[in-house]
Amino acid sequence: MILLADGGSTKVDWCLVDRGKLIKQVYSKGANPFFRTREDISAELSQVLASQMKDYQIDAVHFFGAGCAFPEKNEIVRAAIADNISVETITVGSDLLAAAKGLCMDQPGIACIIGTGSNSCYYDGENIVENVSPLGYILGDEGSGAVLGRLFVGACLKNQLTQGIKERFLEYTNLTPSMILDKVYREPMPNRFLASLSPFINQNIKDESVYNLVYNALKDFIVKNVMQYDYRNNKVHFTGSIAYYYKDVLNTVASDLVIKIGSIAQSPMEGLIKYYSEVKMAI
Repeated sequence: MILLADGGSTKVDWCLVDRGKLIKQVYSKGANPFFRTREDISAELSQVLASQMKDYQIDAVHFFGAGCAFPEKNEIVRAAIADNISVETITVGSDLLAAAKGLCMDQPGIACIIGTGSNSCYYDGENIVENVSPLGYILGDEGSGAVLGRLFVGACLKNQLTQGIKERFLEYTNLTPSMILDKVYREPMPNRFLASLSPFINQNIKDESVYNLVYNALKDFIVKNVMQYDYRNNKVHFTGSIAYYYKDVLNTVASDLVIKIGSIAQSPMEGLIKYYSEVKMAI
């Protein structure tokens, strides 16, 4: 029996699996070790995870999360898990590696995450061998929810969108322009606030000005990230909420740029379960 965890910037999806069958699913807050300490993560896991898993014999924990691309940061998460679950094997890797394994299995391909943030890599069927640095939502993260929100708010408040959208947006959020600026420049986690605007953007996707904004943001992601890999000879796979909910626009962008899309999944978890139950067991 194994415990798999896929952690984005906002939440962690914990799935207890036995021979490919999902036994239990638990959610916790995002556990990015750049923003949370071992003690902080451990305290939360003792409340939301440990009690749910105490009656099961777990053989291994495989955690994949945002911010888990450096050994010293990975140790923070590994130690927090070890504080709460008695198990010999605990591995910690990046959310990008989870995406690659869940989307590509043991086959080479280009794996992409487009959620609150964005990232991409070329995966050789076992490891990530190329990665264009995402750089975060200020310098990069093209196509992500945070960047979509940033672009939308900027265009909205500068009256660059179809007439009436600005008024509907302010009513939808129950915010004033001044309050929005405070959320972006003064309050913590502005990337999460900006990404939270995606549902409104998606509700208005049929508006030409909004559609063009989303189209250009996703095109920017593909041009600056995907097209740096050998995309002509590999399929490109996507996971993440933005990729999933804007898949019609994403497919159009890919077609216009002659990109071969393999799969678009809301989460890599289903693929991860299959990977560790079928592919990894066969190795």
